[in-house]
Amino acid sequence: MKTVVVVGGGITGLSTMYHLQQAVKTASQSVRLILIEGNEKLGGKIRTVHDGPFKIEAGADSIVARKQNIKPFLKELGLEDQVVYNATGKSFIHTDGVLKKIPEDALFGIPMSLESLASSELVSAQGKVDALKDFYTKNETFTKNDSIGLFLESFLGKELVHKQISPVLSGVYSGKLNELTIAKTLPEMLDYKNEYGSIIRGLSENKDKYQSKGNKKFLSFKNGLSVLIDRMEECLEMVEIIKGVKAEKISKDGQGYIVALENGETLETDFIVLSTPHTVARKLLGDQELDQDFAGLVDSSMISIYLGFDIPDSMLPNDGTGFIAGDNSDLICNACTWTSRKWEHTSEKSQLLVRLFYKSSSPDYERLRSLTKQELIKVALHDIKNSLAITGTPITSEVTKWHENMPNYHMKHPQIVQSLEAKMAKDYPNVLLAGCSYNGVGIPDCIADGEKKAQAIYAKL
Repeated sequence: MKTVVVVGGGITGLSTMYHLQQAVKTASQSVRLILIEGNEKLGGKIRTVHDGPFKIEAGADSIVARKQNIKPFLKELGLEDQVVYNATGKSFIHTDGVLKKIPEDALFGIPMSLESLASSELVSAQGKVDALKDFYTKNETFTKNDSIGLFLESFLGKELVHKQISPVLSGVYSGKLNELTIAKTLPEMLDYKNEYGSIIRGLSENKDKYQSKGNKKFLSFKNGLSVLIDRMEECLEMVEIIKGVKAEKISKDGQGYIVALENGETLETDFIVLSTPHTVARKLLGDQELDQDFAGLVDSSMISIYLGFDIPDSMLPNDGTGFIAGDNSDLICNACTWTSRKWEHTSEKSQLLVRLFYKSSSPDYERLRSLTKQELIKVALHDIKNSLAITGTPITSEVTKWHENMPNYHMKHPQIVQSLEAKMAKDYPNVLLAGCSYNGVGIPDCIADGEKKAQAIYAKL
């Protein structure tokens, strides 16, 4: 009987095991499936905290609804009746001491129509004129391995990118736009430029892909994202799940491998999927031939701070769901989600719940990472006062530090991943690298990557 071990019980590892189990069941094959998770709970970066009237997402807070694989998957899991969507509302950029609206008809700040461009409060008249060159300049040099920042600046102008697009897009992908590739951010923008002659025109023609009914772009669950993790775990009836025990080393053993655990146990296996951060995979393999490639993978850091108040969230601006801090902002935070407004299920009594983000791209980050929880809460309260004029003592708080655990898809990332996978196929056949360190940071991307790895293993069983 063949054995498959998946190391890492986050969403990618769970997806790998779920899809592999489904394939094995369909074919009535006998395969031993083992999932190893070092923490006491599965889920990785997905963790819902229930605190009084609040539901707090310590990690990821939603799923992109437009990804084609996600709704069929949730239907398969029987979770359709538990899905909730984000409340619609405007997002703002905090700049020059005030909140300015991002045009509604925009994708990550990129205008989806001429009307959207014309209505922007963030860009000057000259900046809007500069952006019109998108309609009459051709792409002759850019490929998907080029910088998304340089690509957008070349056709939409520096001002629009700097003031409206960059604050949004760099926040989503945890990096500077000039250091991120088109392929790993918004590859369809290059397709639109080539096909329609204009990014804006391409977005306008494909608007339905991005604006789902009611403009509900993101989804979660009535009881939080951990519902997805719990349901997937429930489904793994054929899988041996080992929690609270870390894998320490992977060694070759003839045609197979031995996985050594920290409790002294060992597992003999034919296939391994390492759905862990790349730093963990590197340590488990302990191979100098791979070290240079692993060292080339870059991570960012972030501190997330939730504050819940015993005041109504009607204290917020009427039609908003949050803001991003622009370069000209006097705030320390990089962004703030008005969680109780954007996600009504997170606050049972419509009390104010906000989430502030402090990223390693900020010049203040090194100072912030050494602060205590109480000191960080003071920083967050200062930002809330200066941005929303809200004062008061929070009735709940949740501080989470993600240190060097946020993948940053810089310009050389695709080549490094390709090199790593080629070396793994040659020197470690049947050991696969999976997860957000390599192939996409969103939950749908991780689910798809897990399914892909399951298919690759099943084909060899």
